[in-house]
Amino acid sequence: MPSTVIDEPSHPRVRAARRCHTSAGRAKTGRFLAEGIQAVREALAIPGVVIEVFATRDWLASPAALDTTDLPVHAVSDEVLARVAETSTPQGVVAVCRDVTVEIDALLAQAPRLVVVLAEVRDPGNAGTIIRTADAAGADGVVLTTSSVDPLGGKCVRSSAGSLFHLPVVVGQPVQVLDHLRDAGLSVLATDGHGPLDLVDAARAGILASPTAWVVGNEAHGVPPSYLARADHAVRVPMYGQAESLNVSVAAALCLYASATAAHRTPH
Repeated sequence: MPSTVIDEPSHPRVRAARRCHTSAGRAKTGRFLAEGIQAVREALAIPGVVIEVFATRDWLASPAALDTTDLPVHAVSDEVLARVAETSTPQGVVAVCRDVTVEIDALLAQAPRLVVVLAEVRDPGNAGTIIRTADAAGADGVVLTTSSVDPLGGKCVRSSAGSLFHLPVVVGQPVQVLDHLRDAGLSVLATDGHGPLDLVDAARAGILASPTAWVVGNEAHGVPPSYLARADHAVRVPMYGQAESLNVSVAAALCLYASATAAHRTPH
């Protein structure tokens, strides 16, 4: 049952939730929005993450309604939910969540074997897709640099399809994070279309079987030179057709799965 009924778009709870629409608002409040059934379900699975829920009356009465016991639940009109949500056609439910990102030390303390670093990746759809792919490939964490997109933004959260809640995500890291990853025992491999080492050859040489941090770069310019300079190897994905390059999320998927495959074939 809903805790409250909100029919006024200017209600203080609605205004507070809308602050999560901006990166400044998210940073100040330490909160972000999970929108849609899948994202809200994954957020609810982690105790203490969801602060409150906004849902339409139709959604609350439907078989799709999730268990929100012991949480503040606001029954709202379609108009009010449209004010809270960031999409033009919300799916009936939005959760206000606490920041789920972690510090780099927390990730390193878990002795990770597979990590992906987003170096100045600015497209939220790409970032969210990489987080989702990292989760699917069994990676131990995702690291975003200081110049990368905010992973708690709406489009990134939606593109991650709930994976944002499944693995550690670290934000705001300078280039020196590569040194910390190497000190923790990971080889640092940077994707580079002109890299001297082919991904297939790297796999055959056994390089991918070791704990690895993959660095993927900016959509327009690739991995920045300062990151390439700190990498143990610059690795290119072989291009067998006429395309000049791959989308960064596709390149990340190929590299992560190559490492995951190599690791599963090699006893730890």
